[in-house]
Amino acid sequence: MKNIVAGRRVHVAAGSESLISSSGLSLLAQTASASGLSDVLTAGLSRWRKPASIHDPGKIVLDLVLAIAAGGDCLADISLIRAQPELFGPVASDPTISRFIEALGADPVAAIDVIRSARASARAKVWDHHSPLADDDTVIVDLDATLIGAHSEKELASPNYKRGFGFHPMMAFVDHGPGGTGEPLAALLRTGKATANSAADQITVLDAALAQLPEPSRSKVLVRGDSGAGVREFVHHVHDLGLQYSVGVYGRQPVLDALAALPRQAWKKALDTDGHRREGALVAELTRWLPSTFAGWPPGMRVIARKERPHPGAQLRITDDNGWRITVFATNTTGPTLAQLEVRHRSRARCEDRIRNLKDTGATNLPLHEFDKNQIWLELAQLAAELITWTQTLAWHDNPARIWEPKRLRLRILAVAGRIITTARQHILRLPKRWPWTDLILTGHRRLAAIT
Repeated sequence: MKNIVAGRRVHVAAGSESLISSSGLSLLAQTASASGLSDVLTAGLSRWRKPASIHDPGKIVLDLVLAIAAGGDCLADISLIRAQPELFGPVASDPTISRFIEALGADPVAAIDVIRSARASARAKVWDHHSPLADDDTVIVDLDATLIGAHSEKELASPNYKRGFGFHPMMAFVDHGPGGTGEPLAALLRTGKATANSAADQITVLDAALAQLPEPSRSKVLVRGDSGAGVREFVHHVHDLGLQYSVGVYGRQPVLDALAALPRQAWKKALDTDGHRREGALVAELTRWLPSTFAGWPPGMRVIARKERPHPGAQLRITDDNGWRITVFATNTTGPTLAQLEVRHRSRARCEDRIRNLKDTGATNLPLHEFDKNQIWLELAQLAAELITWTQTLAWHDNPARIWEPKRLRLRILAVAGRIITTARQHILRLPKRWPWTDLILTGHRRLAAIT
């Protein structure tokens, strides 16, 4: 039997300072420059720059964001950026960064306002250059809450409804559609015991999300959410803003009465996301069969039900009717067929992917003790996720890399090693020829350089 050799035996030694690991991060730095993010951060955070200080607060924030985008989950992970000054320039020391975060935490509202303003400004510039949306006539904003665990007694961390311990932030994302990814727009850090159906929190997050959108897009918004968003106060707020909504509805008695009164012929065939008939699934509108007790909702609301056979192995629920699983949502959209409205609502499942990717980009763990500082960290994590998405939008809008998730991008693009070559007073980052995605990286650099 032959021995299987895992790899060539080599001797290991330190040296060759011109070698750069994670050189693909230079794409994100170039996006920050092309979008104007670097300049806006520098101008907005100038009030936190002490006299005679060496490091610019805007660059400190950008260095932290690059470290988070690379997979960092604490302040100390900025050492990845600091170790490569040939590519990223001088980076502040750990004590300097800690003091800077302490200064931001002393006035968190102002600090968060500056970061959010910079994010909105950069987003407008990116969207103006290349719109990431599948349909320019509708901007879909998804709202959802998620749990973030805490492994120590951090400020305002508390038990949650799943018997865990930590935080329960409310988030909003803009959906780019099936051919893209998405962007985090707003995240409100909340204690673990906060509920998912808090109308006040959802209104706060929605208003912050709308402020992040370029102004021409704010009147085209469709707000989408699960049953946690289907509360009267929040739906009225969306209605008063003149926006569309598609939110889940709890199966309370008026809805159950409408389902019982619904004639059998009212059920129509459901569709899958490709527009084909979905076997074992039906949709129907309940609006005209709702009893008078279903009151207090804004005018123009339509209530639509969907029923399907549970998937094999799915846990049965007490609300399942005669073997059918029924879900209900409400919308004020007119025009498309019931099946099309139902597909649009069901596509909010992509929001779960956006949350998972944000957690994979700095939001799995909130590393600081104070609540306000963790809210600032959550803003930085959103900015890191946005830098990744903006790079995909500007550099590879016509390539499958446009929909790669952060883990795949890190493995294929961000983690590539390179070497700094100095010749004729020029600094050149040389990438390995045999790296499978070198051409993709070069294409990205050329497109971003053209914008800058």
